Amino acid sequence: MSKNTVRIAALVLVTSLNACQSVYKNSEMASQINYAKATPEASSSKTIIDKNDPVQGEKWMIAVANPYAAEAGLKILRQGGSATDAAIAAQLVLNLVEPQSSGIGGGAFLLHFDGNSNEISTYDGREKAPATAYPEMFLNKDGKLKKFFDAVVGGQSVGVPGLLRMLETAHKEKGRVKWAKLFQPAIKLAEEGFVVSPRLNSLIRKDKYLKTFATTEAYFHTNEGKALEVGHLLKNRPFAKTLRLIAQNGADAFYKGALAQRIVDRVNGASKNPGSLSMADMANYTSEKREPVCMFYRQWLICGMGPPSSGGLTTLQILGILKSFDIAAMKPNQDGQIDPMAAHLIAEASKLAFADRNFYIADEDFIPVPSAGMLDPSYLKLRAREISLKKALSKAAPGNPGLSQSWNFAPSDDSLGLSTTHLSIIDREGNAVSMTSSIENAFGSRMMVDGFLINNQLTDFSFISRKDGKLVANHAAPGKRSRSSMAPTLVIDTNGKVVLAIGSPGGANIIGYVAQTIIAALEWGMDIQSAVDMPHIINRNGTTYLESDTGLDTLIPALKALGHTTKLTKLTSGLNGIQVRDGKLYGGADHRREGVILSD
Repeated sequence: MSKNTVRIAALVLVTSLNACQSVYKNSEMASQINYAKATPEASSSKTIIDKNDPVQGEKWMIAVANPYAAEAGLKILRQGGSATDAAIAAQLVLNLVEPQSSGIGGGAFLLHFDGNSNEISTYDGREKAPATAYPEMFLNKDGKLKKFFDAVVGGQSVGVPGLLRMLETAHKEKGRVKWAKLFQPAIKLAEEGFVVSPRLNSLIRKDKYLKTFATTEAYFHTNEGKALEVGHLLKNRPFAKTLRLIAQNGADAFYKGALAQRIVDRVNGASKNPGSLSMADMANYTSEKREPVCMFYRQWLICGMGPPSSGGLTTLQILGILKSFDIAAMKPNQDGQIDPMAAHLIAEASKLAFADRNFYIADEDFIPVPSAGMLDPSYLKLRAREISLKKALSKAAPGNPGLSQSWNFAPSDDSLGLSTTHLSIIDREGNAVSMTSSIENAFGSRMMVDGFLINNQLTDFSFISRKDGKLVANHAAPGKRSRSSMAPTLVIDTNGKVVLAIGSPGGANIIGYVAQTIIAALEWGMDIQSAVDMPHIINRNGTTYLESDTGLDTLIPALKALGHTTKLTKLTSGLNGIQVRDGKLYGGADHRREGVILSD
């Protein structure tokens, strides 16, 4: 879909809303944050957000994964900043307080709705492979595949970080506050310290590889080698110094000069899996503005991120396939129990969409991706006909959405990366941002440079480069961006208004998390918090995973009778969304993590 197509009819932001219902009774943070109520990543118990109680705002709203980041973004909005400005300030703080999930050593995708031009723009800040990358780079000397963590830890897995260049590009086009000012909240927090949360403490304790490199070990542990305790005041002066440098000199300070050299030296001099990153790789990195992938779904226009992310296309395919069914009539009952047939249809649509994802989607700068064909209504109707109401597909095969040259590749399922974060923001002018960022695995490559972790994003390439004599589409190559599942999404109604900004972390499960939340909000009429709280049903073209400890075990007999292989498991999403409903702003944050909503 062209840019002209996504220039929506005039967007008029709500001018009279109800009073704010902030998560906190005031805007003071630091010592007043009650982390005792928050939960670690792996848990599915309730957090500081009251379940089924969306936060309401009037002027602007930010939904983000950590209270410190929410406060930073809110301050920028109060100072007249745009949604993009607030996103930058919040993301820099996330790098500090949620270091395992994202940061300047990683990458991101950003969707932006412009309240003045009514244009949807998408910014690609995905990491790039160095010039030395090649399809078999994750094979051992004996030709066998490396185990995942044998490849993750160290320098070989590091791609050229893209976050800062992307944020700078977006700021030049959509920012209102000076670049350097956006760095001040993170700099101040890095110098004065922040309180270690239960989630960060839990992830440090559980990680087997944080002690691989001395600098990383020292930062996250006490002198006795124990994980930093909940409530510990953690300072990061090297990161503050790094941020000051970039604030004063722009992103070039990161991609060129002494800081870039230190990144290159750390990657190539790693004691485990040394890489081969060059200064030229760093200096040549570019962030790309790409065409959004959009689809009309009933009366809404839904837009997401195109390749190299599979998140947008696959989420839209799931919804497009479900359009052939009366999913609205399968609304959960008053007790919140999901209809077994709704679960069946969501799982089956997901199977079909993932079959196409695994076969076709990769970096479209290198691989022809049949995006238009994959979203063609006639094609999606044909795919929907493959779904039986009486019997589950054992495994879906990819369809034929056109572009015959794509059949020269083989399918691959690469879905191990889980450490990501998402934020959604709407500002006073009606600008909306939906941004998902990542360093891939929790704590990335486990290597730190000047106060920040470096990504392991290259392990998002397929380790298996060939099947049946054919290259898989998502094979590694010089300068290529690995396929992602990040799915920042915007939903527009018939009046040209943003009605939903949504996204989540969670590896390849992101797609299912986002698709189901959209179904709950649009088809079942749920408020955003209730939609986020919905128990998850995930299928990546195989087993149907049901979120444990949520009551979904009652669906197992019906699903097994239809032929599903089921498994109860923890599905720790981190959905953060904003919904515009009846002229009012509402925010929802995932009770499975530490997300919060702040607004005025």
